[in-house]
Amino acid sequence: MPRITFPTPDTMDAEQRRVYDKVVSGRRGKIVGPLRAALHSPELADRWQALGEFLRYNTSLPPRLSELAILVTGRACQSPFEWYAHRAEALKAGIELSIIDELLSQRIPQGLTESESLVVRYARELNQFNSVSDTTYAATLQHFGERTVVELTALVGYYTMVAMTLNAHEIPLPEGETAAFDLPQKDMA
Repeated sequence: MPRITFPTPDTMDAEQRRVYDKVVSGRRGKIVGPLRAALHSPELADRWQALGEFLRYNTSLPPRLSELAILVTGRACQSPFEWYAHRAEALKAGIELSIIDELLSQRIPQGLTESESLVVRYARELNQFNSVSDTTYAATLQHFGERTVVELTALVGYYTMVAMTLNAHEIPLPEGETAAFDLPQKDMA
C-alpha cells in the first residue's frame, strides 16, 4: 500500500495535467513508478520526466548497457519496483535471463562483453562506495570516452533517485506481482 496518494487525471490541477499529458504522449506512453508521486510537485515532475527521458533513451549508451546499469542500481538500492520494471526492459534489450539472475543474486555475471563488464563494474562500485576506484574509472574512460562516462554516472545517480522515491513512498508493484528479493526490515528507531 503506498504511503501517499497518486494524482489521477480527474483530480489533477492544470499544471499536473499538463505534465501528465506530456508524459503519456511521449515515449513512455504512461505514468508509472516514481512519476506518480512526483506529480504532487508538477515542476519537479516535469524536470524529472525530461531528465529521465534523456537518460533512458538518448545517451550514448545502447539500451543493453543502460539496462545493465539500471538493474545493478535497482538491486543495490533494494527497489522491488525498479527491479520489476527494468527486468522486463532488460529482456527486451536482449539481456539473457542467466545474466539477469546473476545480477539479482548480486554476483558479477560470467560471459559479459568488455563493455558490459565495465558498465556492471562501474555501476556496482558507484552504488557500493558512492564513487569508483581509479582502476575502474580509468578503464571505463579509456573504453567509452568522457561523454559516456558522464552519462553512465548520471544514469546510475538518476536511478538511485528513482529507487529511493519508489522505496520511500512504498509505490507498489502491479497487482499480482511479487518482489524478486526479500527486503530488509525498515524499523530505524
